[in-house]
Amino acid sequence: MLLKNTIIYDGTGKLPFRGDILIEGKFIKQIDFEIKAESERIIDCRGMVAAPGFIDIHRHCDCAAIGKSDFGTAEVSQGITTVFCGNCGLGISPCSAKYKEELYDFVEPCLGKVPGDKIFYGFEQYLSELKKANNAINIGSFIGTGAVKAAVKGYDKTEYTMKQMEEAKSYLREGLEAGAAGVSVGIMYQPECYSKKEEMKELLRAASPYKRPIMCHIRGEGDYLIEAVSEAIDLAKAAELPLNISHFKVTGIHNWNSKIYEAIEVIETERNRGSDITVDFYPYTGGATTLISLIPLKFMEDTVEKTLKKLETRTGREELKRVIYSKQTGWENMVLAIGWDRIIISMISMEEHQYLCGRNLKEAAKLLGYEDPCDAVSELLVKEEGKVGIILMSMCEEDVNAVAKLPYSMVISDALYGAGDFPHPRFYGAFPRAINQFVFQKKMMPLEKVIYKMTGLPSERLQLSKRGKISCGNYADLNLFYPENIIDLAAYRKPKQLSKGIVYTIISGTIVRKEEKWVNRKAQQVLCFP
Repeated sequence: MLLKNTIIYDGTGKLPFRGDILIEGKFIKQIDFEIKAESERIIDCRGMVAAPGFIDIHRHCDCAAIGKSDFGTAEVSQGITTVFCGNCGLGISPCSAKYKEELYDFVEPCLGKVPGDKIFYGFEQYLSELKKANNAINIGSFIGTGAVKAAVKGYDKTEYTMKQMEEAKSYLREGLEAGAAGVSVGIMYQPECYSKKEEMKELLRAASPYKRPIMCHIRGEGDYLIEAVSEAIDLAKAAELPLNISHFKVTGIHNWNSKIYEAIEVIETERNRGSDITVDFYPYTGGATTLISLIPLKFMEDTVEKTLKKLETRTGREELKRVIYSKQTGWENMVLAIGWDRIIISMISMEEHQYLCGRNLKEAAKLLGYEDPCDAVSELLVKEEGKVGIILMSMCEEDVNAVAKLPYSMVISDALYGAGDFPHPRFYGAFPRAINQFVFQKKMMPLEKVIYKMTGLPSERLQLSKRGKISCGNYADLNLFYPENIIDLAAYRKPKQLSKGIVYTIISGTIVRKEEKWVNRKAQQVLCFP
């Protein structure tokens, strides 16, 4: 295939240049100003941009990638050709039979249901299932330390015993030897939130020989942002591994326009000392998580089931009211930080509650007949068995822009696959939105810089072989489009809308989508790391 007259944004962040691209098989064979060659297919790309396929290093598609027949549509419509799951310490592998139900119930609002209730005792088994799925896009996975801890000891509050720590290290090594792209940490979530820094250091040292990055959902993103960033840096230094801070942001209205700059200063001081640190972000002021994450740690019991049993009682509900309206050391209280009216229900399991999707918790409480939204939270968690997703309108635009401008920040979607009718719009629109907002609407940076944040930089971060840049010998993963036509249509009130504007998406030398229609859903690679 010969792509003629393209404007090439090669993924390095350098200025674009005009040229032709010759593809042979799966790879880019030649790039030149004017290529004269016999070709089975010649496409005149006059006026179109050629960019590497976008790489989303943070997408919670662990279950969807092995169970949904339409997996790849929301991704390719926004130019994503390669994704990575297993983020935020979450995952469905490794898993032990003893704690399977706890794990699956806990991750469902983020990852969705595990197809066929399968159980993946080891990470290699999960990668094997990904290969059988024959997905239409490239996919890799991190191994999550939250999944590891849940496999070893469930969701109780105690630390690892010496024997349990060795078992956890064994799971971690098995995953990295099987081909995990790195280690993901989610120390805001159960059961990792109960792990102290020294315990996390001990576990992560097991990953040191593999030299792959730690992808860290830090312990706090609001009042404790500075301490949490410093903790993540200490963990990476102890393990002698590169660090990426996941969905880097600051939450809480009183922290806007100030604390993010303090956190950036901490990171850049450490980078100037030689530490290998990057961050990623999504181009929205709303985040998404689970409803149970609003429950203070001091209220939580050893298991989610026990916590829900507690919420069934009058004394439990009254206790929750006392603690949820009080500030607690070391735990970010989102209710106090942003208020009930900025917390929107995005996913609910039961049919009788579907009418609450898209409503904020203040509105939901009134519809359920409660004066205090805390009572609505208790009822929903109990009846829905904890399986409720929420969107948090917790950030300000100026802070998002500040992170976007960092030369070491990457664009991600952080898409959740457990959502119902009101998923976060980033599921469908994160990458086109970054182009539309930062290049055309806000005029913050040139197109080549945004494309670098979606292609070359994530490829460098994960040491991806032959992807992320338009270069001879690399895989022909490409997007062709008119930049001014790229647009995200997904909105908070109407999120299930595919993005528009990508004319051709090519993966491994095959046109998979043309003018917003599938041409070829050819199976792509599962990316395993040596």
